[in-house]
Amino acid sequence: MTTPIATSPDVIAEVRGKLGMITLNRPKALNALSLGMVRDLLALLLAWQKDDAILGVAIRGSNKDGVFGAFCAGGDIRFLHAAGSNGNPQLEDFFTEEYALNHLIHTLGKPYIAFMDGIVMGGGMGISQGGTLRIVTERTKMAMPETAIGLFPDVGGGYFLSRCPGAVGEWLALTGDTIGAGDAVAFGLADGCIPSDQQADLWETLASTDFANVEALTAVVRSRFVSVDAKTAEHRAEIDACFGLPDVAAIEQALQAGSDWAKAEAVTLCKRSPLMLHVVLEQIRRARKMTLAEDLRMERDMVRHCFYLRPGQSETIEGIRALAVDKDHNPQWNPARIEEVSTEQWQAFFDSPWPAHSHPLAMLKD
Repeated sequence: MTTPIATSPDVIAEVRGKLGMITLNRPKALNALSLGMVRDLLALLLAWQKDDAILGVAIRGSNKDGVFGAFCAGGDIRFLHAAGSNGNPQLEDFFTEEYALNHLIHTLGKPYIAFMDGIVMGGGMGISQGGTLRIVTERTKMAMPETAIGLFPDVGGGYFLSRCPGAVGEWLALTGDTIGAGDAVAFGLADGCIPSDQQADLWETLASTDFANVEALTAVVRSRFVSVDAKTAEHRAEIDACFGLPDVAAIEQALQAGSDWAKAEAVTLCKRSPLMLHVVLEQIRRARKMTLAEDLRMERDMVRHCFYLRPGQSETIEGIRALAVDKDHNPQWNPARIEEVSTEQWQAFFDSPWPAHSHPLAMLKD
């Protein structure tokens, strides 16, 4: 049985069999999340969480040719730039509600099956990493590339990246490097890989099977997993040795003295916002000792500061301008060099603008 749900054109939802099934349908923007999409997803999941007839949830993306092919490229950064530049209060709503959505997915209490095909970045990681079954394919391109736009890996990035093995979390957070299916599985950012051409069949199987229980549902998904090689396994020792160092300057220096791969990573770091590199390193290391709710509250503090701590000097607004608005790919970072960032500058991002009882995410429970 198929029961359509009234949603927006960008979020198509239906109940099929025992599953709530969601298709992100904003292909021209690679399914980047708008505030409206976040609100649709929140409303759906809150309703399905309480519905005993819904055994689990499945979510996929779409591309210009149909379903699958792209999952979600992140948040709508053009909106963030415009809202941050113009003082639009919906900027605050977006982050508060997006982080609440991320928390809900982690704590849904039901299977949440994310088909992470194609682009899975930023906010796309936020709506998949809390899933119980995170499926990647040979087409998956996964990253948290926020330092390239003067931001940090939010949407719970501190929590899930810090739980990667060794210093992999620091590496992915600082560089924003893209990884494929094998690395995603090896680093604990995916539960298994299936061939992309088998996704449609699995989706229909989930929709048409009268599952007796959660275990039966999970077993069907896991039975489709295939083995996949981790491409960066050969660099793990160097990742841990370099990105495990105490500060950003030491990391950069070690990379410059390392292998050809390491030297290329040093070049990447030098293109990122020096200020945000310091912020991000501290974020990952603090988050390693935090619960999810604590991490999301910290990230909500940080993102407020990204736009308002330094009026007229937001690294985030400048980074988005250079990448997506003017597209000159020449951000004017301030400070311009890693060694010019003072301790006071990056530490300020961790001071909460709100007392605990009035925090926008005070309601989140661990």
